[in-house]
Amino acid sequence: MSLVRTRPLRQFVGLSSLSRQMMAIGVLITLVFVLAAVFAPLLQSWGVIQDPLEALANPIHQPPSVEHWFGTSRQGYDVFSRTLFGSRVALQVVILATLLGLVTGVPLGMVSGYIGGRLDRTVLFFMDIISTLPTLLLSVTLAFVVGRGVWNAAIALSIAYIPQYYRVVRNHTVSVKTELFIEAAQAMGASTWRVLRRYLFFNVIQSVPVLFTLNAAEAVLVLGGLGFLGLGLPEGTPEWGRDLQYALDALPTGIWWTALFPGLALTLLVVGLSLIGEGLNELINPLARQE
Repeated sequence: MSLVRTRPLRQFVGLSSLSRQMMAIGVLITLVFVLAAVFAPLLQSWGVIQDPLEALANPIHQPPSVEHWFGTSRQGYDVFSRTLFGSRVALQVVILATLLGLVTGVPLGMVSGYIGGRLDRTVLFFMDIISTLPTLLLSVTLAFVVGRGVWNAAIALSIAYIPQYYRVVRNHTVSVKTELFIEAAQAMGASTWRVLRRYLFFNVIQSVPVLFTLNAAEAVLVLGGLGFLGLGLPEGTPEWGRDLQYALDALPTGIWWTALFPGLALTLLVVGLSLIGEGLNELINPLARQE
């Protein structure tokens, strides 16, 4: 086995016992939600869970029971079914949003940092403007513009994450482009595209996986906020934030289950992704491990 293959394993072994345990817990939690998202339609087709879009199919505000594991809502929805399908929608939007931010911010950061000059100052200026706006406020504003839907919500979320990828990659690019191997490639006549693709790319994206998971955790919360405000996905779509908004009226009357389970699912997914991000940070950045 080559050194390149054994290095990630050695780094993982080098993590503290607590860090490995926390990362393993994060992976396990996230995997549960991924499995729920993948198999929810199959469970529905087998008749194990109900249709999450079928309103008034059950008595309203039934507490958790053998028939309805998480109880029913005021609209007659089965809360267990809505919670499972909510993970499917959440992961779709979050993955799309973070990928859009990544595929836009990383190339921009590389080109801006490598070329420098007026282009770098101009792009950095616009990224600074976007960065000054809180993520939720920016997403709410964009959601008004683009409307509801999975892709629309992903676009509204992704705009806030582009500057983060841009800054991380740009700063790495500015540092790496002065290295001798870059200057040697330029002296040999390598084009800008070849230098970016072959010599810079893998040297400036070490922190991107960490940023990806942490952004995904934040995107879950922001999507929940959009759903709570009625700006996320179309009406009736199983969405944790929207279900929490529906549950507010009944909560003071002792109907706790309609708010508990969607809120708990949202919290657990955020915790799982955050634990993975922290573990990756220690794995990729050894200095963070020593602090």
